[in-house]
Amino acid sequence: MTAPTTATDVNQPSLEHAPPAGRRMSWPVLCLVIAGALALTSLVRLITGADGITNVSQMSTALQLAVPIGLAGLGGLWAERAGVVNIGLEGMMILGTWFGAWAGFQWGPWTGVLVGLIGGALGGLLHAIVTVTFNVNHIVSGVAINILALGATRYLAPLAFEGRSGGSAKQSPAVDSLGHFTVPGLSDGLSDLNDKGWFFVSDIAGLLGGLVTNVSWLTLIAVALVPATWWILWRTAFGLRLRSCGENPIAAESLGVNVYKYKYLAVIISGALAGLGGVFLSIVANPFYLEGQTSGRGYIGLAAMIFGNWMPGGLAIGAGLFGYTDSLNLRGGSANVHALLLLGALLLVIGAIWLAVRRKYVNAVITLVVGALVFAWYAGTNEVPNQVVSATPYVITLVVLALSAQRLRMPKADGMPYRKGQGK
Repeated sequence: MTAPTTATDVNQPSLEHAPPAGRRMSWPVLCLVIAGALALTSLVRLITGADGITNVSQMSTALQLAVPIGLAGLGGLWAERAGVVNIGLEGMMILGTWFGAWAGFQWGPWTGVLVGLIGGALGGLLHAIVTVTFNVNHIVSGVAINILALGATRYLAPLAFEGRSGGSAKQSPAVDSLGHFTVPGLSDGLSDLNDKGWFFVSDIAGLLGGLVTNVSWLTLIAVALVPATWWILWRTAFGLRLRSCGENPIAAESLGVNVYKYKYLAVIISGALAGLGGVFLSIVANPFYLEGQTSGRGYIGLAAMIFGNWMPGGLAIGAGLFGYTDSLNLRGGSANVHALLLLGALLLVIGAIWLAVRRKYVNAVITLVVGALVFAWYAGTNEVPNQVVSATPYVITLVVLALSAQRLRMPKADGMPYRKGQGK
């Protein structure tokens, strides 16, 4: 973001923000790309007979797995838009899982949600004190918070849960459900349409059916936070000031912005969102705290944020992609991952053609060769090993980041040290 040039620019909402390094994809083009990818997936489903890759149950599971990743990614976005790198998202999620379950089984699930938010926010506050006030390296601070959160919860869990009914040194007693909702009529209609197995139409029905079937109220809140984040950061004066701290804090300070205050607020909100992702894991995904249940989702959320180019919409798409690949572990993983090998081969061939059109012939040949190898793997086997299924979410994370890295543009002052008055 180009630094504002007048005080009015900082104090008024602005429709402008810094463009990414390359041309940004417009919404109509993005919708066409998504529709094309879904059509290709439908074609693969018809060829392979792997109906599970787009059925309602698969999509519902994918949504549930995408929510904690997306919340962690939103937390990272808030912090990094203010110029603070937050590698500590994983630790803040861990705090959210423990505090949410601890309060939830004693005083009810909604109290658990609130206390889990506070637990994550405390992790964010610690990160803000260390990085903003004491100017410690952001990566070092984030890693330290991850270690501290893991150690603290391991110490507290036996004290809080041992001796309780259903509790142990590594697990909390069960927490009551927050409740789920299904849209009557629409859910059944979409499920019936999905079962017909029609090209594209049934796949759309499966995708939409997963959004209206057995959905937690916390899922609804998490989904609403995506457009809310976009509106606050890009359509309000508060958001403009916060983003200016991540782009050019010296210029922002010269125009009257309290840079420290906005960095603190952003990182505390970041921790609260990551804590909410942890609450989702310990109250919605599983009705109890379990040691290690975050399973690196804080890091995957950070990857989703980077994939989304530090934008809420792109982050949501990235979280959905990673949640979908993670869901393959739970529902017919081997057969579905084998079918997706064919999808991957087709996408690589399309990518090779695109690179050739842009006259990047060496890259096109490499991509085509990789696509041929993936197709040979698909054609030469009937299933994939369980180890490959388990590794799929992490492999997809690495591949997506590698392919999208050239189009990324982080906030200019992200991770850079800042001292009040340093521009004078």
